[in-house]
Amino acid sequence: MDKIFTENPQKQFEFDAKVAGVFDDMVSRSIPYYKEVLGLCADFTLMYLKPDSTLLDLGTSTGAMLVEIASKAEFPLNLYGIDNAESMLEIAQNKLSAYEMCANLICGDILEVDFPKSDVVIANYTLQFIRPLQREKLVQKIYDCLNPKGVFIVSEKVMVEHKELDFKMIQYYLANKKKQGYSDFEIAKKREALENVLVPYSEAENRAMFLNAGFSCVETLFRWVNFASFIVMKG
Repeated sequence: MDKIFTENPQKQFEFDAKVAGVFDDMVSRSIPYYKEVLGLCADFTLMYLKPDSTLLDLGTSTGAMLVEIASKAEFPLNLYGIDNAESMLEIAQNKLSAYEMCANLICGDILEVDFPKSDVVIANYTLQFIRPLQREKLVQKIYDCLNPKGVFIVSEKVMVEHKELDFKMIQYYLANKKKQGYSDFEIAKKREALENVLVPYSEAENRAMFLNAGFSCVETLFRWVNFASFIVMKG
């Protein structure tokens, strides 16, 4: 169970072995409707895949998205997952092996690793950790690796441009975290550790970034307060 921020961390947040060990519990309690979003993303992903299609999961962490897709697929797929935390990928491999599923897991920086030509790319709560100056380059890289009529499915924490409403949404979200069992101390310490590490864009900023990369269509697939999922189409 996630107890990382019951102590007083002296560093910025990072996806180290300590976080990897509690990651599944952390995200399920920190991201509203996390499991439902995974299911939704998997269902829409499979609508755009056929036998032997290639799917790329960026920031795959402990492999939850890959397992969700592989468990629902009724035909063979070429699954790839990239993450820069080896400890996360070890857990992902153990999960896949337990379910007798196969995927190509790559440990590396998604800004540097070559992407396979893909039919669908997924990035759930990943872009928000990429520095703004590098984020547009990454989205362009995703666009370039997609086959014609390829699909990009992305989930992100989002900010609201109306400052007062943004504040109210954040407070509502923090209250939701308390309902999940986090203390005020844990919530405050995690926010402090994530300062300048997680940098959210607004829904409009995300939409503009996708369109500027060349994508032809951006639709909101799911939204809860300050979290959103988008389905982005390559024309």
